[in-house]
Formats: sequence, structure tokens, C-alpha cells
Amino acid sequence: MPTTRRIAAAAAGTIALALAATSCSTGGGGDVDPNADISEQTLTVSIWADYYPEDLAEQFEEATGVKTTIVNHTTNEDIVAKLTASADPGIDVAFVSGQYAQALGEQGILAELDKSLIPNEENLYPEALELDYDPGNVYSEPYAWGTTGLCYRPDLTGFEPTSWNDLLNPKPELVGKTTMLSTDRWLAMPALKTMGYSLNTTDDAELEEAKTQLIETKSTLLAYDDTTFYSKLVSGEAAMVEAWDGWCNYGIAEDPSIGFVIPEEGSDLWVDTMTVLESSENKEAAMAFIDFILDPEIQTWVAENILYKVPNQAAMEALDPALIESYPTLGITVDELFEQEVIVDLGDDTVKYVDLNAEVLATN
Repeated sequence: MPTTRRIAAAAAGTIALALAATSCSTGGGGDVDPNADISEQTLTVSIWADYYPEDLAEQFEEATGVKTTIVNHTTNEDIVAKLTASADPGIDVAFVSGQYAQALGEQGILAELDKSLIPNEENLYPEALELDYDPGNVYSEPYAWGTTGLCYRPDLTGFEPTSWNDLLNPKPELVGKTTMLSTDRWLAMPALKTMGYSLNTTDDAELEEAKTQLIETKSTLLAYDDTTFYSKLVSGEAAMVEAWDGWCNYGIAEDPSIGFVIPEEGSDLWVDTMTVLESSENKEAAMAFIDFILDPEIQTWVAENILYKVPNQAAMEALDPALIESYPTLGITVDELFEQEVIVDLGDDTVKYVDLNAEVLATN
């Protein structure tokens, strides 16, 4: 599992700037031909490292005859920078988080998907076609999804946390024993949710109130940590951390006593997606690749090995119940996920979160 898979660095606001500077016309590769011989095409796929079967390119090439190259990106910002740097970035399929797919699609950088070439979409939960960042999956298909909550050691906390307040205003014995995510949208989220505000708010007063709370919380933290928080739990250096559900599983793998809870105030529903570039000359092969990924066998592998939930109903129903018993976050239901807020792109207002993030982190 890549340690920087979903990290939206403090420079997240650059996505709006990069997209604004990019023409909506990216030298598109032409219309999709459902009858094209994809074995004559080649494919370059960009995805986070350690987030797919090692032999995925070989599997797809064997199944379709399409010569496939997989390259890795580290962050959403990394791949967005590549996709917006030129009219033809040389990438056919890009994996990005949902709000980034939204922004790229709105700017004409992504191709609309031809669903006749993606029949495996039928394996998705119906709800996976109703995501706020791309209703109907016009520009993207979901690969994995999950939420954010509190990952904790009950033997060290002495209680079962239920609220973001347990993190924001910790008991005296937990001061110096907690961590928070430092990325812009996830840094702000616990405070916004505790105050009853949307995690997609752009209201200046609400963001100011959240910033004040986050600055107060900062002095109680062990650290801001987006990559090794679960290791701190395992070692006992931390007792409770803000964590993405799948990453909490890596702690559970080493210490089964570790627990995870979605706070009662609610949380996010994040989605990692697959997209096809409008500039691609190999759109038919690209959509065939997405279809291949949505096969239940591939998606079952993802859930079993990445330990994140997938939006593929057939795959989730194929999971061994013993795996879900060992990693309870895999048992979070679709209904429970959809009680959370979907993260969406905020356009120019993204900068408000970048500024909030910078101010909180810079405070002594």
C-alpha cells in the first residue's frame, strides 16, 4: 500500500490554477469506435504504487493483446500536474480521487466514457453511480472507496471513542498521544463536522471557527501524520489517530486489538477513480482496461490485498467472512458509507482550505 496514496499536499490549490491555465481542448484523440481492434493499440496507465496486482499489465495484455505500461504517481497533485502540463501527457488512463476527476472532467481534460465498452459497470453497487463529484459516472468509474475516522488502542485510551471531540479536545491523559492528518480537507474535517458544518463548506465564518479549534487542538497533538500514524499506534507512541479506514487496517494487521470508529458527527466518503484522457489515441483500449478492472475477480483481489472496500458489489459479496471479521472496516456497509459526505471539488474556493491548512500548521 503506498504511503502517499491519498495525500493531498498543502499545494492542493494548484489544481485550480493548473486547470485554469489549461485549454479545455486538449488535442483529443477522436471519437470512440466500438469496433476498433484494441490489440493494435498500446496503453499507458498511471496509478498509485502498490495499489494493484503486480502482474496487472501482463494480465490485461494476455486477455486483450494490448501492450500495457503501468507508471506510478505519488499524489493526486503529482498526476494532475502531469495531465495539465501539455496537450498530450502520454497517459491514457489515470487513477485520481473523485474530486480531482470532477475538476479534470469539467475542464475537458477527460473523455466521456462509452458505457457500451464497460459492461462490467453492472457489477457496481447502484449507489456507485450516484456520487456527487460525477453523477452517472460520466468521466470516471470508482476503483475503491472508504471513509475517515478514529483509529485507536483501547488499552491505551481507556475508553471507546465516539466523537471527533475525543480527538479535538482530548482527555488530559491523552495529551501528546494523538495525531491528525495534515492534508487540507482532512485536517479541517474533524472541526467542521464537530461544529455541524459541511466538509465542503466555503463559508468564511465557518472556516474561521474551524481554524480556531484546530489551532487550540494543535498543542495537544503528538504530531500531524499522514503516513506512519498506524505504526505509532502499534508501537504505543500514540493512543488514538485520525485515519483513513483502510490504513487503520494495517495497524490491525499487526495488533488486532486496534479499533476503528466513524465519529457520531459524521465523516467523509472518499472515492478513488479511473479516468480516460481526452488526449488519448487509445480510448477503446483504455475503456477496455477499466472494464477489466471492474471484473469481480480483480476487484476481489483489491479488497483482499489492499484492505480497502471496493464499490463492486459482486466482489464484496465474494469476500471471505473471516477476512471481514479480522478487518471490521471492510464490513462498513454501503448505507453507512452514504451517511457520510462525498468530497467534491470546490474550484477556486479550494484555496480557502489551502490557506487554513497553512495557517494552522504554521502556528507555534
